[in-house]
Amino acid sequence: MDVRRRPLMPPHVATVAAHGPSLHHHRRCNHQKTSSSPTALNPPSPKASDALPLPLYLTNTIFFTLFFSVAYYLLHRWRDKIRNSIPLHVVTFPEIAAIISLIASFIYLLGFFGIDFVQCFISRASHDAWDLDDIIDEQPPSNLCCTNAISPSPPMPKLVDPEPIESIISSAEDAEVVNSVIDGKIPSYSLESKLGDCYRAASIRREALQKMNGRSLAGLPLDGFDYESILGQCCEMPVGYVQIPVGIAGPLLLNGFEYSIPMATTEGCLVASTNRGCKAIHASGGATSVLLRDGMTRAPVVRFDSAKRAAELKFFLEDPVNFDTLSAVFNRSSRFARLQGIQCALAGKNLYMRFSCSTGDAMGMNMVSKGVQNVLDFLQSDFPDMDIIGISGNFCSDKKPAAVNWIEGRGKSVVCEAVIKEEVVKKVLKTEVAALVELNMLKNLAGSAIAGSLGGFNAHASNIVSAIYIATGQDPAQNIESSHCITMMEAVNEGKDLHISVTMPSIEVGTVGGGTQLASQSACLNLLGVKGASKEFPGANARLLATIVAGAVLAGELSLMSAISAGQLVRSHMKYNRSSRDVSKIAP
Repeated sequence: MDVRRRPLMPPHVATVAAHGPSLHHHRRCNHQKTSSSPTALNPPSPKASDALPLPLYLTNTIFFTLFFSVAYYLLHRWRDKIRNSIPLHVVTFPEIAAIISLIASFIYLLGFFGIDFVQCFISRASHDAWDLDDIIDEQPPSNLCCTNAISPSPPMPKLVDPEPIESIISSAEDAEVVNSVIDGKIPSYSLESKLGDCYRAASIRREALQKMNGRSLAGLPLDGFDYESILGQCCEMPVGYVQIPVGIAGPLLLNGFEYSIPMATTEGCLVASTNRGCKAIHASGGATSVLLRDGMTRAPVVRFDSAKRAAELKFFLEDPVNFDTLSAVFNRSSRFARLQGIQCALAGKNLYMRFSCSTGDAMGMNMVSKGVQNVLDFLQSDFPDMDIIGISGNFCSDKKPAAVNWIEGRGKSVVCEAVIKEEVVKKVLKTEVAALVELNMLKNLAGSAIAGSLGGFNAHASNIVSAIYIATGQDPAQNIESSHCITMMEAVNEGKDLHISVTMPSIEVGTVGGGTQLASQSACLNLLGVKGASKEFPGANARLLATIVAGAVLAGELSLMSAISAGQLVRSHMKYNRSSRDVSKIAP
């Protein structure tokens, strides 16, 4: 049943509905003839308000007054009855008259105001239906005369035509495989193993995806990528790859060496701003960085029948006498893994054990996980009642902001500093030393404290960390804890020069494994001189990469804070980050 509100049908239309299209044509023709006659021949239709004995505003006033006065009278009467313990159903004649008056005035007010109020919402909800009715009413007379019925549900127009889907499959054999994937006969994830050709598997998966979704992937590149290199380690079920531009900031003068910083980003001004910071650091004699700590963590959670029993394991793990034995069991997992310590936390019957170990040039999550599993298997013999809930209990803590990483550190803990000369602050950064110190205190320190920030006492460390991580094949999700940073600024040398430092307790990077072995990411690591594993000093390349990240963050912090201090932030973004070019229309 169609309950949408529709305009009232004039008499001649109602007659047509009852007697068919021929009479409709006759009435419509008469209507067309009389529509040009003088207004006197077509007097306006009477209104409902014309039947009222009094003007409309007086009638409304009377019923409003009647409604509220009667309601006030009845409420007072019911209050007196309650006080005097008189049953409410016992009513007098004046009360009956008041109730009738209340109902009558309510019906009048509801009819006058309520129906239009409700229908206004109904009309909004069925706005599309009104538009279709108007379209039907505006059809030319020939359609009305020659058509017996109008379809009640015309096809909805397409708002946006999808892009044409161009097939990338040329052989009949591949087309048959595509149909098998669409029909569910061949799982999409098994194409590589069944076909033995990763590029062909990606092409077939892409074609099936386009046909199933009815959407084109023409702008997503397919050719020019080595799909063999990601099989079983970087990405499953690929259909292409995303292009991200890589810019170069620098050279960054760090610890006496120059580094060109690769940054993969789509944010305008980021590379340019970091480059300006590198220029200011270079002109002031360079920056110095120090590695404070190097250790990846993993924290399993186990449960016992009692908190006492959980505490016994805690004391066992923290006893220095047992460390050598546990270390020997842990280190069997890899020739680079070396257990550094175990930190325990108790929550009732549950015990969280945070293992920390060095991992060479690898970021080390898999390495430390294997070592932890070895220790858990070893502990089962002495603690058979130990129930292993999970290899990770979030006390690690990986890919989440956590105070334990901010305080204890995770991965590489680095501090980087530089002294920027007064003339450089004025000529290159276009600001003043005092203004930078004040801004840093109010923004990065006090402002972050007001916001309740956890490890975010900086301007935009995550911008630089993310760009370098993507360019060098790191895990972008670990940007969360790797961007923990506190930026400090202080006027030195009698207030003329600026001392700036960044302290980053949990930079998680590696130069082997994962995305570091892909061609593009490997090239960026090679640009920094940290490609692959260090043969002479295991772990040296990963540690150097961490210090370079901290140095780049120092440059980015210096430049952005200067832009904010000088009032240049909005102007520079409007100039370099507001392109009007529609890249989606560029032919791939």
